[in-house]
Amino acid sequence: MGGVVDVDVRGLSRTFRVPVRDSGVRAAAKALVRRRYSDVAAVRDVTFAVAPGEVVGFLGPNGAGKTTTLKMLTGLLHPTSGEARVLGHVPWRREADLLRRLTLVMGNRNQLQWDLPVLDSFEIQRAVYRIPAADYRRTRDELVELLDIGDLLTKPVRNLSLGERMKAEVAGALLHLPQVLFLDEPTIGLDVTMQKRIRAFLAEYNARYGATVLLTSHYMADVEALCPRVVLLAHGRLLFDGGLRDLATRLRPDQTLTVTFGGDAPAPDPQALAAHGEVVAVDGARVTLRVDRSRTSQAAAAILAGGVVTDVTIEDPPIEDVIEQAFTDAVPAP
Repeated sequence: MGGVVDVDVRGLSRTFRVPVRDSGVRAAAKALVRRRYSDVAAVRDVTFAVAPGEVVGFLGPNGAGKTTTLKMLTGLLHPTSGEARVLGHVPWRREADLLRRLTLVMGNRNQLQWDLPVLDSFEIQRAVYRIPAADYRRTRDELVELLDIGDLLTKPVRNLSLGERMKAEVAGALLHLPQVLFLDEPTIGLDVTMQKRIRAFLAEYNARYGATVLLTSHYMADVEALCPRVVLLAHGRLLFDGGLRDLATRLRPDQTLTVTFGGDAPAPDPQALAAHGEVVAVDGARVTLRVDRSRTSQAAAAILAGGVVTDVTIEDPPIEDVIEQAFTDAVPAP
């Protein structure tokens, strides 16, 4: 990718060597003498780039290689091959200038001190990142207000609910105002209301500080709300890199046309309506069709002209369905 980028990944691969053995006592005893190993390719030749200020969804089914990639981009793992730069630095060199400018939030991992009050955990973060006292107080108070966690500061982390802890985790991870955010399932296990609050906060943080965000999530509401662009992984390989709506158009070139006929009109004839598209549901006076998006307007106009219609809606396929189809169509790598 030309121009300035915050995250630049080229041919990145990571293979793990894992022990294998058959089940049973005899196999276990044999493994003590002669261990067998198998190479498992978690990430295979992945290439993409993220520009400054972009918010990109990094998606894939379980085992696709998302978390492994994020761990390489934050320096927690070395790649088997390939290159990566974050803010111009090679991440696995763990240079202090880079570590001060990025953060990793993992929704299934506790990063605050479990037995300390939230405020004391924040103080530890301040010391680790050597944040000047005045800057720390200003940023802390701003994050506390944005996330509405003022009443949590004196509580030990272990006493917080999952939603409360995640808000505190996010605030703690951003005290040093990182330029690049790697977010691995930041809303996992949260209720709908708490998910919306975290999403709204991340959007505000991105807008206010121009932060670059790479987000993994199994909640498509997170992706739709935050990520105009998505990078899809399947079986460790790059499957798609582009606009979320472009993906929908490419994989599902259809739209749903729902027509409600007037109460005094004759019952709709599904066979006649099938001339405009595939009839997928008939519920009394309401008929739902699947129509090629290039013909949706034409079909709607023809139906309106042919009978008493009280309501017409045209909708794109749900993003969940589009993403599921993308992963279903992906062929496992050899």
